[in-house]
This record gives sequence, C-alpha cells and structure tokens, in this order.
Amino acid sequence: MSIVVTGATGELGRLVIDELLATVPAGEIVAVVRNKEKAAPLAARGVELRIADYDRPETLAEAFRAGDRVLLISGSEVGKRVAQHSALIEAAKAAGVAQLAYTGILGGPDADFQLADEHKATEQLILDSGLPYTFLRNGWYTENYTANLAPVLEHGAVVANAGEGRIASASRADYAAAAAAVVTGEGHLGKAYELSGDTAWSLAEYAAVVSEATGKEIAYKEVPASVHQEILVGAGLPEGFAAILTDVDEAIARGRLAGTSGDLSRLIGRPTTPLATTLRTALATA
Repeated sequence: MSIVVTGATGELGRLVIDELLATVPAGEIVAVVRNKEKAAPLAARGVELRIADYDRPETLAEAFRAGDRVLLISGSEVGKRVAQHSALIEAAKAAGVAQLAYTGILGGPDADFQLADEHKATEQLILDSGLPYTFLRNGWYTENYTANLAPVLEHGAVVANAGEGRIASASRADYAAAAAAVVTGEGHLGKAYELSGDTAWSLAEYAAVVSEATGKEIAYKEVPASVHQEILVGAGLPEGFAAILTDVDEAIARGRLAGTSGDLSRLIGRPTTPLATTLRTALATA
C-alpha cells in the first residue's frame, strides 16, 4: 500500500508531500505527475514517481495499485475537470484503491456558485463509483488574496464585489496538513469535511490588515460585478475566468465562504493560520 498524491508538483500538492515526508517513509509515498523533470526534486527525496496525464486516460492505468490511499487534488483547468476527474476515478476503481480523498469546495452539494459546479459533479462521480471516499471541501485559500498584493499596493485599494461578506480562509499549508492527516489516519472513510479557517473576515478588514502591515493606506472599494469583471479582464484575465471570480464574490456576499465548522483545525490538531501571518509571509517573500 502506498499513499498516492495526484498533481504533486502543484502548489497544494508540494505542500502535501512535505507534510507526508514529515511522518511517512519516503518509499511509501507516490507522486502522480505529468512532467518527470519538474518532479525531479521529489524523486531526489525518495518519493516514487508515476507519470500520468489527466487528459490521456490510458496513462492513468499504471498510476494506482490495489490498496493505495489516493489523494485526488482537483485539476486546475476549469471547464475540463469533470472529464479529467472521471478518467482518474475510473482508473482508481479498476485498480482497487482503498481510499480516494478528493479536494472539493466548501459547501459541497449546497454550494451555489459557478466554481463549485465541477466539484459537485466530481463528488457525485466518486459516490457513484462505490469507492471508499473522503471529501475534503476546501474553503478559500488566504493566498488567493495575499499572492496578489501588487495591484492592491499600487492602487491603494482592495477592489471586489463581495459586499460585506466574510471569508473564513486558511493558508494553503493548513489545507495540505488536513489532506495528509486524512490519507495517513484512520476513521475518515465515508466522511465529508467542511474545511475553513477558524475566523472569518471581511474585505474591509483585510484592507485594514494590509494597511497595518505595509504602512500604506489601503481601502476596500466595492464595485458592481460588471465593473469588477471589466477590471479583471483589463488586468489580463480571460473573460470566462473573470466571470467566475466575480460570481465567487457574489457568493461571498451571500455568506457562502464564511462557515467556520472547526473541521480543519480539528484535523490538523492546531488553530488555523491567521490572516495576518499569511500576509506577513507574503510580504517577506515578495
């Protein structure tokens, strides 16, 4: 039996591998990757590589073994994920894996925004497959904001159409720790975890935290969704993805990313990382 991580060279996948290496022998960890060269640092740490591509189902046949515990990190290509995930689920079922953990989105079937659609479809595919599953319904990553500080600092404003909605974010490392705990621990099969930070904050509060950390006056500027989409497209985002982001902001305004179930801190055995801590890290490494 191995612990298998798909998308292992991605931002979340790398952190999951780091967490696993802290507690599991490297020889028991498998990284499923598209690019062998990109994954060379993982191989150098003793992690087994299995080369497979979500878009080439025939390559997935050798990605899994009977009894493996698999973490399916959702694909990054919005619009292609259902087909990609379906191929991987079929391969996992054919192999007879012992667990398929999936990183979905906060709210699961109750999430009523566009970004959730492919996650909801994937969860249903997993349920239909009959595989032993664990759903990791990740909330918003704090890095979704702190990794994009340049325009905020340049214009002195956090621009969004999220109203006064609150966001119970956590750091990417927090979510990685939860994923590692689920694929190494017991008692997680058949469960769905609503993962989010311990404290929800508004974008006005985020702007105040940025102001305090940088010494610059930063305001929260609320704009209509149509205006926000124009700004995002003007900044270089594809129109379709910009529409998804403004739709998420509307979901934030409705409170859809504000839930604080406590599942995440319970899984990782510590409080989630505060917003200000992740912000300071981003500023120190910018």
